[in-house]
Amino acid sequence: MDMNSATSQFKNRFGYSPARIVRAPGRINLLGEHVDYNDGLVLPAAIDRATYIAFSPSVTDRSTIVAVDFDQPAVFSVEGLSAKSQTDGSPLPEWAHYPTGLMWALREAGLATPAMDAVFLSNVPRGSGLSSSASVEMAFALAWQTLGGWTRSPMERALLGQKAENQYVGVNCGIMDQFASACGEENKALLLDCRSLEYRSLPLPESVSLVVADTTVRRKLTSGEYNNRRNACEETVNLLKDDLPGITSLRDVHLDDFNKLAKGLPPELARRSRHVVEEIGRVNQSQSLLEAGDVQQFGQLMNQCHVSLRDLYEVSIPELDAMVEIAQGLRGCYGARLTGAGFGGCTINLVEREHASEFVERLAKGYESNTGLHPEIYICRASDGARLL
Repeated sequence: MDMNSATSQFKNRFGYSPARIVRAPGRINLLGEHVDYNDGLVLPAAIDRATYIAFSPSVTDRSTIVAVDFDQPAVFSVEGLSAKSQTDGSPLPEWAHYPTGLMWALREAGLATPAMDAVFLSNVPRGSGLSSSASVEMAFALAWQTLGGWTRSPMERALLGQKAENQYVGVNCGIMDQFASACGEENKALLLDCRSLEYRSLPLPESVSLVVADTTVRRKLTSGEYNNRRNACEETVNLLKDDLPGITSLRDVHLDDFNKLAKGLPPELARRSRHVVEEIGRVNQSQSLLEAGDVQQFGQLMNQCHVSLRDLYEVSIPELDAMVEIAQGLRGCYGARLTGAGFGGCTINLVEREHASEFVERLAKGYESNTGLHPEIYICRASDGARLL
């Protein structure tokens, strides 16, 4: 899938050539899971799977956007945004909440959103934990920037995408997914401080491959479990404030203090917050390891992260656990864990490049014989963020 597919789909639908094509990648997260909304440190990378949009200005005041993957159009104008309705009064399809939410957020910021004709297609699997929704948002942000004649930095576009997802779509996500899709760098992981929004890139050694393994079990974040985890973190902060009056998020809680105070917390909150406090510590450790090219120790941190997500944050499922366990026993695997919010989706595996093809084959066989499901497994590389082609 590439710009040629997007161009031909646009021509088929609208009968003329698109003005521009934009590409925005999905992402994996190497470390720092469920800490972005706790003001913590995260370590994502954009990947070479992406959403492509072919677009042109519309000659009317209505936008017509066709989701090729759903074989479905949505036709809307500014007037129907708050009601989430199409121009004929029917409800917008659920996938359309991402582009219309982005349009809403841009307009809230006083930015022009001219009507467009567009098609979009993606090879980022939906509901897999690779941030297909953020890649759609960041692609449309760049498309509207191009048509609207305004300029915002990649980070500013990421924040507008987060606002759309929080306040329009209704998923209380942190900034990591939109940030990685907007700001990705080829062959680099991005270390982001989710409080200050400062970030730096860290090298990914040439000797390793990023292998994404899709369990094919789908999850739905708007179903509430994600927001429940976020609420648990906020509740913990409120309870700890009596003893730690300066804190505003779990980012501010040192592990020593947490270990002293955890016994006074309700057991579920203690588990949830321990994951976050310890995970931020793992990301802190990871910086020097990546700079030194120590993939062995870095992989161990990934393995520890999975155990924590499984036992403390409780966002894993048997299929994810099976995929991780099989991977960790294969030659060339430095580390494996679930990536994304959990409850289904993908694992990310750090694998010695020379063993990557063999690893994919054996992991697929092992997972299928264990679960009866046929996985999708692909060797990825870290890629650039959203850009016009």
